[in-house]
Amino acid sequence: MLAETICSAVSAAGLGLAAITAYRKRFRTAARIAGYALVPLGLVMTGAVAWLARTAFSPVAWAGFGVLGLAWLLFATTRAVERRRGPGTREERRAARRQAEAPAASTPAAVTGPAERPAGRPAPKRAGAGSGRGGEDDFSDIEAILKKHGI
Repeated sequence: MLAETICSAVSAAGLGLAAITAYRKRFRTAARIAGYALVPLGLVMTGAVAWLARTAFSPVAWAGFGVLGLAWLLFATTRAVERRRGPGTREERRAARRQAEAPAASTPAAVTGPAERPAGRPAPKRAGAGSGRGGEDDFSDIEAILKKHGI
């Protein structure tokens, strides 16, 4: 009973504020204030306030909210773990990992020695084979990257 009275008083005060705002020729703001002011009155008339008052003082309802919160927490946790690990079962992930490792171990380069280099990558230079400066050739790749980025 008290909640309904408070909601009605809030609605009346809001409508009064909307009337004052409309008097000052700010009609759009007045319409918005009136809309907000009518919400508590609508909640009282639909019975939502009475339901909320009964729910707020019911231990069974609070236990139900606790169970819903626990269910949400479980869903969120399992979703986060699923995103982190990826789809599929543990066995499916292991099989995919083994399949990815198997071709790399059975290549001829691993058995017979180094294979030919791709055309895009030159062979690394040896330390003493360059201009006689030794270790300075090791930084040529880094210099190329820095020049590429304008540094």
